[in-house]
Amino acid sequence: MQPKKKKVEGITALYCRLSKDDGQDAESNSISNQKTFLAQKANEYGLTDTRYYVDDGYTGTNFNRPGFQKMLEDIELGYVTTVMVKDLSRLGRHYVEVGNYTDTYFPEHDVRFIAVNDMVDSDEGENELAPFRNVMNEMYARDISRKIRCSHRLRGNMGEPLSQPPYGYMKSPENKKRWIIDPEPAEIVRTIFKLTLDGQGVETICHYLQDRKIIIPLEYWFEKGLPRGGKRPQSNPYHWRMNTVQKILRNQEYCGDVINFKTYSKSFKNKKRIENPEENWVIFRDVHEPIIDRETFELVQRKLSRTKRRKPKPENGEKNIFSDLLVCADCGKKLWYHVNTLNPNIHFFACSNYEKDYRGTCKTRHYLRADAIEQIVTNELKRLAALLECDENAFVALLQQQSDKEQQEERKRIESDLQKASSRSEQLVTLYEKLYEDNLAGKVTDEWFAQLSQKYDRERLELKAKIAEYRIRLNNLELQKRGTELFTAAIRKFMEMETLTAPLLWELIDHIDVYETEGTGKNRTQRITICYRFVGYLEVPVPDDVLLALDMRRGVRVNYTTKAG
Repeated sequence: MQPKKKKVEGITALYCRLSKDDGQDAESNSISNQKTFLAQKANEYGLTDTRYYVDDGYTGTNFNRPGFQKMLEDIELGYVTTVMVKDLSRLGRHYVEVGNYTDTYFPEHDVRFIAVNDMVDSDEGENELAPFRNVMNEMYARDISRKIRCSHRLRGNMGEPLSQPPYGYMKSPENKKRWIIDPEPAEIVRTIFKLTLDGQGVETICHYLQDRKIIIPLEYWFEKGLPRGGKRPQSNPYHWRMNTVQKILRNQEYCGDVINFKTYSKSFKNKKRIENPEENWVIFRDVHEPIIDRETFELVQRKLSRTKRRKPKPENGEKNIFSDLLVCADCGKKLWYHVNTLNPNIHFFACSNYEKDYRGTCKTRHYLRADAIEQIVTNELKRLAALLECDENAFVALLQQQSDKEQQEERKRIESDLQKASSRSEQLVTLYEKLYEDNLAGKVTDEWFAQLSQKYDRERLELKAKIAEYRIRLNNLELQKRGTELFTAAIRKFMEMETLTAPLLWELIDHIDVYETEGTGKNRTQRITICYRFVGYLEVPVPDDVLLALDMRRGVRVNYTTKAG
């Protein structure tokens, strides 16, 4: 037998941990009580060179805790020779990891481990009950997690916001479950949406905010003392990132909605948040005061869905107001805006999917002069405005797409289906609550509880998807019903303006189909079809033998007809 090495006494690490997992034991396990208890016991053991390592507010189901990691660093450096905890649950509630530290890591580093209340002392040999205690500690954490998840789910399904208010909102002082507008950041949010409608890209908006010394959301929350995750920016508090602006532009909560269950975690051991599919979201509309009206939000979403990030060429200059509105009628791709390299005065659009220029699949270029489309659209809008001014009844008849009777019948069908789905969804919540209570009371076994809860969850998710679909269809019907009013209001706005603007175009036009030119010379023609928002394709009445003429530029005169065929 080899003689025992004389053990060099180093620091005794007194490790303390407290988290929400501790439930009713939180008061007895407070950090101050643990410190007092461990200091007294260390003195009884004759361990005088002590140092506290504390993790306050950290779960025991994983070991990525600052105090614990610091203790491991000191163990690796050889400073720590003894680790003392109040009980095994303070070290952790993951029985595999706790066992790895107590059975492998500490012995390999010649560290004595003491769990006072569980009567574990590695110097006295192995404790046969320790593994069972570790399993019970994890089961306790699992049960607490299940109760918290159940409460979380119930509160979320009742419309209570489960997340912190987004940038632009804050919690109401009277009711912490309600959000109210925070005036200063709310104005920044409105500016971001306005700049987007004006045709500015996300990168341009970032530079705009930075140039005006607008602090980023995280820095704003730190200055106000509001609890938010993430580290405080050290270098430049005005450096706006593109993903921050994009997140703001995509945030439906600015319409006044509450959206719960956007993310989830796989288990109580893994705290990483995972993006939840949109069909699993629970949306409550018009809960708080909106910062952005729903119409503006939907316009921005349409614009973002069509905008693909592409670094603009310096020679192309400012973005054209028709960018993202022109679509190739053959392949469905967008037309890109260009400036002629030989003659900078010539601005034009061409299919982004053209096979010769961009290695795409579209056989033809679909070339269209920017000044031509601008004058044609302006002229068409002027003719619509003239019809509205001359005969409003004829204008309304032109916009009418579906009879009121058909809309009412469809609305009744959708509302009936929505009511049935909502009632069943509420019933499932009640059934789940009763099942959970019966399980706690021992009336329902854990196996039966797991099977039924999974069944209820699947049905609830299916109903959630149906409810979302029904609400979208009702919203579309409402837009169709209001379409005439909205489109008429937009035309009246055009009548008051001298020039076209990007926001007005997005308010009036859904997209413009551009076909390839046909014929040659004087017989050369090109078909362009304007699809208006809410009302689709329109043909403003004009006699068959009349050709509309436009003087495009010096020496060029264009004739066109308004017939869709």
